[in-house]
Amino acid sequence: MKTIVIFLFIILIPFSYAEDDVLCLKGLKASLKDPSNQLSSWSFPNSSSSSSSICKLTGVSCWNAKENRIISLQLQSMQLSGQIPESLKLCRSLQSLDLSDNDFSGLIPSQICSWLPYLVTLNLSGNKLGGSIPSQIVDCKFLNTLALNKNKLTGSIPSQLTRLNRLRRLSLADNDLSGSIPSELSHFGEDGFSGNDGLCGNPLSSCRALNGKNLTIIVIAGVVGAFGSLCVGFGMFWWFFIRDGRNKNGYGVGKSKDDSDWIGLLRSHKLVQVTLFQKPIVKIKLVDLIVATNSFDHGNIVGSSRTGVSYKADLPDGSALEVKRLSNGCCVVSEKQFRAEMSKLDQIRHPNLVPLLGFCVVEDERLLVYKHMANGTLYSQLRDCSMDWPTRVRVAVGAARGLAWLHHGSQPPYMHQYISSNVILLDEDFDARVMDYGLGKLVSSRDSKDSSFSNDELGEFGYVPPEYLSTMVVSLSGDVYGFGIVLLEIVTGQKPFLINNGQEGFKESLVDWVGKHLSNGRSKDAIDRSIYGKGYDDEIMQVLLIACSCVVSRPKERPLMIQVYESLKNLGDQYGFFPEYSDEFPLIFNKQEH
Repeated sequence: MKTIVIFLFIILIPFSYAEDDVLCLKGLKASLKDPSNQLSSWSFPNSSSSSSSICKLTGVSCWNAKENRIISLQLQSMQLSGQIPESLKLCRSLQSLDLSDNDFSGLIPSQICSWLPYLVTLNLSGNKLGGSIPSQIVDCKFLNTLALNKNKLTGSIPSQLTRLNRLRRLSLADNDLSGSIPSELSHFGEDGFSGNDGLCGNPLSSCRALNGKNLTIIVIAGVVGAFGSLCVGFGMFWWFFIRDGRNKNGYGVGKSKDDSDWIGLLRSHKLVQVTLFQKPIVKIKLVDLIVATNSFDHGNIVGSSRTGVSYKADLPDGSALEVKRLSNGCCVVSEKQFRAEMSKLDQIRHPNLVPLLGFCVVEDERLLVYKHMANGTLYSQLRDCSMDWPTRVRVAVGAARGLAWLHHGSQPPYMHQYISSNVILLDEDFDARVMDYGLGKLVSSRDSKDSSFSNDELGEFGYVPPEYLSTMVVSLSGDVYGFGIVLLEIVTGQKPFLINNGQEGFKESLVDWVGKHLSNGRSKDAIDRSIYGKGYDDEIMQVLLIACSCVVSRPKERPLMIQVYESLKNLGDQYGFFPEYSDEFPLIFNKQEH
C-alpha cells in the first residue's frame, strides 16, 4: 500500500475501521455498569457479519446503510455508570457523542479529542464528572456543541476554549467552576455559566477586587475594543455589501463609467502588434483580436474574476484563444514593469496551469492572451449540474496539483491570491487548468510590495480568508483557504455566498452554511443532490473533511497545499486518473511559512 502524506484530517478507509468500531462497542459495554439492561441488545456474534449488524444496535447510528463506520452514539438517560471508557478511541470516525443524564464519574479524559478528532457534538451533561475541564478539548476542531453542565467540574474555564472557532453552543452551568469567564465566551449568555458560585465576569456579575488602576485599564480596553469592533464591523459591511453592490454579478462583470470608451480606444490602436511569447508563423495584431471577439461582445464572455473579464476569440483558421481584459484601472504598475512581469510569467509552465501565450498594451488597457479551454470554468460547469462525481474528483486533483506547484514547485513560490471556481478552467478532457496566477503584483499593491494590498484588492469575493480583513497581508495559507471554498463548491454545488431568503439581501457564507449542516448532524443535506446516493458518499465525505481542514479560521492550522494535493490524489488513484503523474515535489518541497 502506498505511503500517503498524512495531515490533520486523515482520510478514513471504511473497511479497515469496521472491525475497530465493533471492538469499540464491545469495550464500552464491558466497562460500564448497566443496571437497567439498556445495552442488553448489544450482541456481537462471532462472524463476519458482526460489523454490519452494529448499525442496528440501540443508540448507534452509522454513516449510511452500507457504511460500517459509526457516526453517532446516543446513550443519554440510560442509567449507565462508570468512567468514560478508553475503548471510545476505536470509534475514530464518530461525530456525535451523547452520554448525558447518566451516572458517569471520574475525569473527562484529556485524550478525548485525540481519540475522536472529528467530533461535532460532545454532550456529557447531567453526570457526576469531576476535576477540571481539559484544555486539550481545543483539539476537537470541528466541535459545534459542547455541553458539560450539571456535573461536578472544578477549576477555571480553560482559555483554549476560545480557539474553538466553530463552537455554536457552550453549556458549563451548574458545576463548581471558579475564576473569570474569558471575554471571548461571553456571547454564550448567562445560561451557559450560571450555577457556578465561583465564576465571575460577563455575562455574570463583575469580578470583585478591582482597584482604580485595574478599573481604568479595563475601561480603556473596553473603549478600544468597542472601537476596534466597530471598525471591523464596518469594514466587513463595506466589503460584503457596499463593495459587492458595485458589482452585482460578484465576479467582475460590469461596466465602469468609462467602459463605453475602451473598445473605441482599442480600435484607434488596431494596428498595434500583440506580443506573443512563442514566435508565430503569422503575426497577430490587435485588430485580429477585436474581430475574433466580435468587438469584445458580451456574448463572447467565457469567464470573469476580480482581475478582469475573459472573452473567447475565434480565429479564421478555426482555432480559439482566450483574451482577458484586466479590470479597468486595476493595473497599477507602469508599462515597463508590466512587460517585465509578463516576461516572468512566460517562464511558468505546468500541465495544470492555463498557458499564457502573450499580451497587448494600449495606453491604460492591458490584454492577456491565453490558450482557450474547451469546457469553460468550473463555476459554470457546477451551475449546469452535469458533472458526475468522478469528474469532480478529476477536477479537484488537477486544480490542487496546479496550485501546489505554484506554492512548492516554483522558485520563488507564487501566491495566487485570486483562487476561485471562476479561475479553474477545464480543457476538452476535463483536466483542470488554473488561470490568473502571477497577477497579484499587477493588480494590488501601489508600492509594489508583494505581500500587501491596497484598498479593496483583497482577493476574489467569497474566497477571502477571515484574517485578511485585519492583517491585509496575503499568504500561502490564504490560497489554501480559497481552494477549500472551491472544494466545498464541488461537494455542495452551491455558490461561495448564499442568499438567505428569510432576510432579503442577507448573505451567508458557504463555510457557515456547511458548518450548520454538520453541527446539526445533517451533513448529507449539504451534498449536491445530483451526486449523493450514487455509490460515492464515502468519498464525498472525505473531500468534505479535506475542505473543512482548509477553511479553519486560524491560518497556521490549515494544511499546506502539497498536503491537500496528496490527499486528493489518493482519491484520484482509485479511478486510475493521471497515471503519468510522478511525485514531482520531493526535491523542492519545503514547508514555507504560512
